[in-house]
Amino acid sequence: MSLYKKGSCLKIISSYIAEMFKILNAILIFFMLSTNAYSAAGAQPDGGNEGNVSKYEKGHKLVLSAKYLEKKADKFLKKGNTKKAEKNLAKAKSKYEKAFKLFLQSNKEKPNNPDTLNYLGFSSRKLGNYVEAEKYYLSGLSLKPNHNRINQYLGELYLNTNRKDKAIGQLEILKSCNCKEYDQLSNLIEGKTVSKY
Repeated sequence: MSLYKKGSCLKIISSYIAEMFKILNAILIFFMLSTNAYSAAGAQPDGGNEGNVSKYEKGHKLVLSAKYLEKKADKFLKKGNTKKAEKNLAKAKSKYEKAFKLFLQSNKEKPNNPDTLNYLGFSSRKLGNYVEAEKYYLSGLSLKPNHNRINQYLGELYLNTNRKDKAIGQLEILKSCNCKEYDQLSNLIEGKTVSKY
């Protein structure tokens, strides 16, 4: 093979390699930019996008987080570490306050949702606003009288406010549900357990 032909082949190959590098570079830049744009948009580790999460869902996540903090606080109390317990309870209270505000907004956007009213009642109760909590629970039950969770939580509220007879009334409503809410409220009324919430 002549030097001319070898040189031509090398030029073609090097030209081809240069083009491949340009294409690979373009692909790499595209992926880097799309990843950054995805992150900037508030991508969540679970694959969701924060911008598309409803106020109800955000409030629900806050409630779950607050419950977790309360359980941690309980463990610290059992170990005698009141300082850490108080810190966790303060964080939980802050999360319940934020959740309550989100549920209020959700209720304005989509009124008459028993689940939202349940969480408005629950977060109110966790913040010590029993009168307000009772109003939300009763509003939810006026829309869906057989809502198991609302009936259970209203029963717990009645126990917390020394109205055991009314708590027993809520238990009667749950009697035929064959559900954990009945068992949990029954155990609370009988004094077998203490309310987790």
